[in-house]
Amino acid sequence: DTSLAEVNSFSPSVPISPSSMINQYKFEDGPELRDLFITVDDPESHITAIETFITYRVVTKTTRGEFDSSEYEVRRRYQDFLWLKSKLEEAHPTLIIPPLPEKFIMRGMVERFSDEFIETRRKALHKFLNRIADHPTLTFNEDFKIFLTAQAWELSSHKKQGPGLLSRMGQTVRAVASSVRGAVKNRPEVFTEMNNYMETFSQKINLLDKIAHRIYKEEREYFNEMKEYGPIHTLWSASEEDLAESLKGMAGCIDRCCRATEKRMAGLSEHLLPILHEYVLYSEILMGVLKRRDQIQGELDSKVDALANKKTEKYLFSEEIGKLEDKVERANNALKADWDRWKQNMQWDMRSTFTNVAENNLHYYEECLATWESFLASQTVDLHVDEDSEDRP
Repeated sequence: DTSLAEVNSFSPSVPISPSSMINQYKFEDGPELRDLFITVDDPESHITAIETFITYRVVTKTTRGEFDSSEYEVRRRYQDFLWLKSKLEEAHPTLIIPPLPEKFIMRGMVERFSDEFIETRRKALHKFLNRIADHPTLTFNEDFKIFLTAQAWELSSHKKQGPGLLSRMGQTVRAVASSVRGAVKNRPEVFTEMNNYMETFSQKINLLDKIAHRIYKEEREYFNEMKEYGPIHTLWSASEEDLAESLKGMAGCIDRCCRATEKRMAGLSEHLLPILHEYVLYSEILMGVLKRRDQIQGELDSKVDALANKKTEKYLFSEEIGKLEDKVERANNALKADWDRWKQNMQWDMRSTFTNVAENNLHYYEECLATWESFLASQTVDLHVDEDSEDRP
């Protein structure tokens, strides 16, 4: 697997120009390095008589032999990303497919088609594709390759191939669509532990997400109040000759703290909020994957029970059970490997995010403290000057 540092290198500071991607990595350094580079950028609005939508440029650079060219450039809209995600889920029901941003994001904090909404979605789509590219199995999925390389008309034609969704779904995925009947009798302990872990994780990450959004909202309200608070001191200074310098000094301090608050808000919206919400979506995905694994196990259990009660045609049941046992073993192994990888990535992401928040808070309070200390020192000097002048004969 790629190193954790590479797997999670999706910060907004990563250059998004296609020409700059090649400068970040060297293809010839060795086989252990990445060989697939994807950038999502250049959002473009499209207005038709029926709908308005945004497309994004997807640029791919690669040295893989299965690609016909070393560079591709296509345009994709959000529903194309949804199609890719559904195809990956069909092909790999017990792998952890990265989440996509929801249809409407940020809980109404931004308007659809606003610059902020589009940029937030672009970053999320960029991360989605790069997480797939860094996955040891998903990166070689044929539909992923088609998504990266096919022109719009080719992709549209590919989507229409074959029967409908439910007919295309294999036996495993059809089981996913059905309801779970009762608890799994022979679930291995490791998957019970995973279920318990995800229940706790889901509860905690959802709570953190809600609180973080509330903090951001309160911070924005505080920022808006601060923007009005400073100018009032400046206006007041015009009618208070003796206090004019102090009032102007206060206005300057408030203005600098206001700018520092704006930077801290940007840090929250760019680093903390997206990663927390991404793992809210991941928690839902993980619960679904565990449920699908249980459904495969349940299918095996039901066949074993049927064999125990069946007095004829036992050889047919035995063959089916053998195939189901293989399917369960493959599902278990795939999920366990993906689980370990996901937990490592999650822990790296959380440490990185919380460290970033701590550093931003530290810089914010240091800047505000230095601002007010400077103002206080100037006022102390002025007081001493006034006292000295009064003492002179």
